[in-house]
Amino acid sequence: MKIINSTQKWVPFDKFFNNGIIKLKNNSYIKLIKIIPINFNLKSDLEKDAILNSYKIFLKTFNSNIQILIQSSKENLSKHISQIKEKNNIQKNNNILNLSNSYIQFIENLNQTKKSSSKIFYIILKKSLDNKNKENNEIFEKNIINNLNDDYFILKECIMRCGNRVIEIDNKEESKKIIKSFLGINENNFL
Repeated sequence: MKIINSTQKWVPFDKFFNNGIIKLKNNSYIKLIKIIPINFNLKSDLEKDAILNSYKIFLKTFNSNIQILIQSSKENLSKHISQIKEKNNIQKNNNILNLSNSYIQFIENLNQTKKSSSKIFYIILKKSLDNKNKENNEIFEKNIINNLNDDYFILKECIMRCGNRVIEIDNKEESKKIIKSFLGINENNFL
């Protein structure tokens, strides 16, 4: 008889909580946090210095394990191009029509050179459960979850000081959706 190992056994996730926290099979816990970044290039030199100083302070003072993940996806600009072309059909001013056509060529060139992508940033906070106290795992689990949530609020404050938006992942399904997107999995029943 041939034994077939499933991918489920390979994936390190044990339990998903409603607050964006995931228990791993090695008794570690992680919390997913979504970051909407500012456009640093549009800031003045003074603003850039302030933002970099805020990041330096954050990195020097934040005392927990973190991992930063970046997820890039190619933008589909065809709908945007179609809307411009529709407006061009009713445009009577030749100067505006020429500008619109140049803009369409610019967008199509961006799309072809694969420079039209969006990025989503995630920070993962991590804490581990002490295996020595297995009889009190439930108490330690609550403490770890509380510690992760405390770290989240500290991280949120620091990241927002740098001008970024912080979005807490607050349900199981959103956590699963993020994990599946990083693993490249489309199956609904996978996690």
